[in-house]
Amino acid sequence: MEHATWAFILTLFAGLLTGVGSLIAFFAKRTNATFLAGALGFSAGVMIYVSFVELFPEAISLLSEHHGKTGEALAVAAFFGGIILIAVIDKLVPSAENPHELKSVEAMRENVPQNKKLLRTSLLMAIVIAIHNFPEGIVTFATAADNLSLGVPVAIAIAIHNIPEGVSVSVPIYYATGDRKKAFWLSFASGLAEPLGALLAWVALWPFIVQSPHIIGYVSAVVAGIMVFISLDELLPAAKEYGKHHVAIYGVVGGMAVMAITLILL
Repeated sequence: MEHATWAFILTLFAGLLTGVGSLIAFFAKRTNATFLAGALGFSAGVMIYVSFVELFPEAISLLSEHHGKTGEALAVAAFFGGIILIAVIDKLVPSAENPHELKSVEAMRENVPQNKKLLRTSLLMAIVIAIHNFPEGIVTFATAADNLSLGVPVAIAIAIHNIPEGVSVSVPIYYATGDRKKAFWLSFASGLAEPLGALLAWVALWPFIVQSPHIIGYVSAVVAGIMVFISLDELLPAAKEYGKHHVAIYGVVGGMAVMAITLILL
């Protein structure tokens, strides 16, 4: 239960970093492309390394212990099930409204329509963001609840990639309304979707995990699939968006190295 509490706190921290992106969008005149490309690459490196070195092998071990020879096949199925889940969610969200379609501050300012129509879509936008961010809350919670030493870097990685999402959410609302407070609070509220996902995982999954510990094997495999998809579909393509391909790759390697050292020391 103590791990579950800390897992929820970490998820809340990751989600609320969306508000930091809002503040950057309001006060930064230009996007720091080098920093964002490196930071997003670092996040991808952390998540890919954790997925393939820790979570997926743990899933195979737990499920093989419980199901015998079919355990590995079940872990593989759960891994690709996680990929399919997040891919379907991503497909259902139009790219124009998708907060995971990262954009620079300058591009957002240049392309936002100068009218009030955006206000009518605010509720829809909030729902879309909530649906899209729910799996990330589950990812952070499930990882930290199973292994707190893994949960901390994963939460940091999710938090870093939430910063440019805050830009994508807040800038259109600000330029449509001229109200910084409204734009900030709507962006801030969108980050609450992640702790809500954690709360759902806590209520729906935790009782089963306590009663049947092998279920964490399925959860670990699904979480690994989700994190790999987010890294490959969202974080790494951001290098092209920001024009800093090599910086992003250096970030990936750095993220993997930091994660490897952390796991050795812990």
